[in-house]
Amino acid sequence: MRMMVLALVMAAGVAEAKQPLEKVESVTDGLLWVGIADEIRKTCPTISARMIRALGYINDIQNEAKSLGYSKAEIDTFRKSDANKAELRRRGEAYLKANGVDLSDPSSYCTLGLAEIKKSSQIGALLRAN
Repeated sequence: MRMMVLALVMAAGVAEAKQPLEKVESVTDGLLWVGIADEIRKTCPTISARMIRALGYINDIQNEAKSLGYSKAEIDTFRKSDANKAELRRRGEAYLKANGVDLSDPSSYCTLGLAEIKKSSQIGALLRAN
């Protein structure tokens, strides 16, 4: 009987195991949108960040991760991971290129930034045309 109870407890623990944070799409996509908006505002001289909105959005992403059971330490480890940073950079550059950005042409960042603002995307919500 003890073995059966122990097996059930162990099975319940496995069923409740969290997936790696990098597989939580809402978190990784949220960080991706913030990164793309940041890259646009740093590269395009006529677009700036809505910093308070961006900080609020980052806070929302962290709160979502916490609500899914991730600790602050797990979130910080994910956020600081070189592998995760590289993957987000790869995805960000792919998004930029797929949307007409020439990485060596600042004006193409401006074109994308204005389009994102116009369509009220999550990226556009973090930006402001000057």
